[in-house]
Amino acid sequence: MSRRYLFTSESVTEGHPDKICDQISDTILDALLSQDPHSRVAAEVVVNTGLVLITGEITTKANVNYVNIARKKIAEIGYTDAVNGFCSNSCSVLVALDEQSPDIAQGVNTAQETREQSSDEQFDKIGAGDQGIMFGFACNETPEFMPLPISLAHRIARRLAAVRKTGDLAYLRPDGKTQVTVVYEDGRPVGIDTILISTQHTPTIGEITDEAAVQEKIKQDLWSAVVEPVFGDITVKPDAETRLLVNPTGKFVVGGPQGDSGLTGRKIIVDTYGGYSRHGGGAFSGKDPTKVDRSAAYACRYVAKNIVAAGLAEKCEVQLSYAIGVARPVSILVDTFGTGKVDDDVLLELVKQHFELRPAGIIHAFNLRNLPSERGGRFYQDVAAYGHFGRTDLDLPWERTDKADTLKAAASKYLSTAIA
Repeated sequence: MSRRYLFTSESVTEGHPDKICDQISDTILDALLSQDPHSRVAAEVVVNTGLVLITGEITTKANVNYVNIARKKIAEIGYTDAVNGFCSNSCSVLVALDEQSPDIAQGVNTAQETREQSSDEQFDKIGAGDQGIMFGFACNETPEFMPLPISLAHRIARRLAAVRKTGDLAYLRPDGKTQVTVVYEDGRPVGIDTILISTQHTPTIGEITDEAAVQEKIKQDLWSAVVEPVFGDITVKPDAETRLLVNPTGKFVVGGPQGDSGLTGRKIIVDTYGGYSRHGGGAFSGKDPTKVDRSAAYACRYVAKNIVAAGLAEKCEVQLSYAIGVARPVSILVDTFGTGKVDDDVLLELVKQHFELRPAGIIHAFNLRNLPSERGGRFYQDVAAYGHFGRTDLDLPWERTDKADTLKAAASKYLSTAIA
């Protein structure tokens, strides 16, 4: 008997209060790593009406102006008018930073494998910056190997920001949220049940002043300028049964930090797989790559994506766990949810053979310390909005499938016939 069900994921625009914080945190990271690739960074940001607070722990040789960094990023996002209740030039920016704890630093600088086991291996020198669990996921629902609901939610959010910035829908303001509910049948997407867009806007649109008329205008414009272009190259499309909900409260004039406070690391499901896969709980933004919350989550995605790209599974989830100050993962788990062409235990052995999962090895493989300076001073800030995975607009090292052929060849001996 076939099973039909709904699955929903959400995204937010770069002007959402939490995403403002993520982007400022990662812009700080970019600036510090560009000058000092060995900077230790745990930068967190809080925003509220007219206020930005930069806090956390940073140890670096770099010399940057945190206030200017914050103001520049806020202006880039689009908060340049005080009428929005938050403006790059007039907001107060407070800085309260400490250095990284020496107790943490000693375990990161010299891992347990080097300190206590006298290992001389290069990648045993750096310990994980914290304990924790990380997950990575991939599936074959979309060309970018992401679940369809989060892929669509991000697409709509990015398009919403684009039509604001180009002036096509000049009445839009920076804050916005999107949500897509996909119909599944036997585990495959077959339809679009609901599309929800909440977008900040001006009180009036030209000569239109009536609230109901304003909302009707926004709904019509979003369908033609945002929704239809997003689904242009998507096989599963909205139909006559699809609901489009726009600003369900009736209006969305007060938004951004004036409407709601923001905090770094509060959109971790938006940053990853939209709830389709498990999450270890650690945020990414504002953290240098010795923090395995970030680097190991990227490595998990890399492993899972290569397994699916190799045709070894239709979907794959990878879990890693670490102990603070220890280089090698405490545990590794591969789960293909019954879709694997070979046993999950075989895939686990292939992962151990073909992927470097120690923090220093991940940093080296992805060049995580040097990417900001190599890409003009910005790298991490560009993944701080619209998801860290499945990006087709950015060249992200953890999104490459350069190990797929190797995995496919290595797995072929476990099959009666080669993988097609």
